[in-house]
Amino acid sequence: MRSRKARSPRLHSVLPFPLHADTKETASARSCAGDEALSPARFRILRPLRHRDYRFLVGGALVSLFGDGVFIVALPLQVYDLSNIPTAMAMVGLVWTGAQVLMLLVGGWASDHFERRHLMIAADVVRAVAMAAIGLLSVTGALALWHLLILGALVGISNAFFNPAASSIVPDLIPDSELPQANAFFGTARPAMARLLGPAVGGIIVGAAGPGGAFLLDGVTFALSAVLLARIRYRRVASEAPADRSLTGTLAGVREGLGFVRSHRWCWVWLVGALFGLLAYTGPVDMLLPFILRNEMGLTPSQAAYYLGTVLAFGGVGSITMSLLVGQLDLPRRFVTTMYLAEIVAVGMLAVYGLMTAVWQAVLASLILNGMFAYADIAWTTLLQRHVPRRLLGRVSSVDWLTSLGLLPLSFAVVGPLAATFGSRLVLLGGSLLGVLVIGALMFVPGARDPQNGDDAPQPHPRALRVR
Repeated sequence: MRSRKARSPRLHSVLPFPLHADTKETASARSCAGDEALSPARFRILRPLRHRDYRFLVGGALVSLFGDGVFIVALPLQVYDLSNIPTAMAMVGLVWTGAQVLMLLVGGWASDHFERRHLMIAADVVRAVAMAAIGLLSVTGALALWHLLILGALVGISNAFFNPAASSIVPDLIPDSELPQANAFFGTARPAMARLLGPAVGGIIVGAAGPGGAFLLDGVTFALSAVLLARIRYRRVASEAPADRSLTGTLAGVREGLGFVRSHRWCWVWLVGALFGLLAYTGPVDMLLPFILRNEMGLTPSQAAYYLGTVLAFGGVGSITMSLLVGQLDLPRRFVTTMYLAEIVAVGMLAVYGLMTAVWQAVLASLILNGMFAYADIAWTTLLQRHVPRRLLGRVSSVDWLTSLGLLPLSFAVVGPLAATFGSRLVLLGGSLLGVLVIGALMFVPGARDPQNGDDAPQPHPRALRVR
């Protein structure tokens, strides 16, 4: 469902260092004035940035998300340079996503039994090396499709360990009361980098110098992310009983996470809906939107790169706007109902890509659908963090990722042949209709919206230990 990382300059919650000594009274007055100007009541979305470790988490994520934004422009254009048919992109997407899906449950188990920060750093290092290798092969003209498949599988496996750890580490770093603002801040920062600044820069780099430079830049951002994550000081509370890391113990731990999902209807129903929503979105959009721009809109390859970056960038604007609204206003009382409605609107907007006759129509659709997806992401992530026991959060997060990505290999596998048979536009329309019908029906399953009615009480979470 949603690839995630984020970072920004180091922010501080203290006042600027005074240029001269203050009396007690003037210091107090200055503090009050500063508190009023920077009051969390006025800018609630910034409240979690008071916490040092959260700032480093956000900082590392922003850097690598910027690289991701460059990458998502470079990859499809690189693949189509090697083989200008949708089935080539389908093969790459199938391998990259399939490798992640196969290892997600193991990654979630590892997140609950090992230091999450260490898993994230290791994954960033592996991804940095893989991206650097792809970039060097590309700029030297030696890149072949099989290179992308092998190195992409390595990136997918690393994602399987990084993503559950990243999803479950946030409640370790900030109070539970600030989780909606933290998730909204990530929802603002993620599209700002991955869908706005990154794609805009990526379109320029690829148009001017080719995809190889974009891959090299993405590798550098993964390395910087690892450096920032290493600055986090928090350590998790050790379990009372040592973890069983045998194969039997690992399988038992995985089953425990699956058991939680199966026993809570609000959880598994949404996961099924998200699975179908992403089946309708990821494969068709990632493969067919670049194909339509390059082959059916009368654009040159460099123009296609520019306009693809523009469409993705305006999607970032939609995500940022929605995330800022949620961060300032908080989630509504019936936030599960609105979460489903937002997902339905987002998937429905995919039909515009299939019907468009001008690029501005794709830009408008991207603005709306990404805003709706951002709201659903914030609501769902907060719901998990508040209602899943901390000791299971990594495993439940991995199930979230698994169900969100589970049909993506199938999506990539079937979209290419379907587009070759029925045309790219008809496939986009059919995927949109399928997603809307399935998610709309699941919304009315009994128990699907229990948490907003208080029928599923939040779980208490132990706090992490801080190491100075």
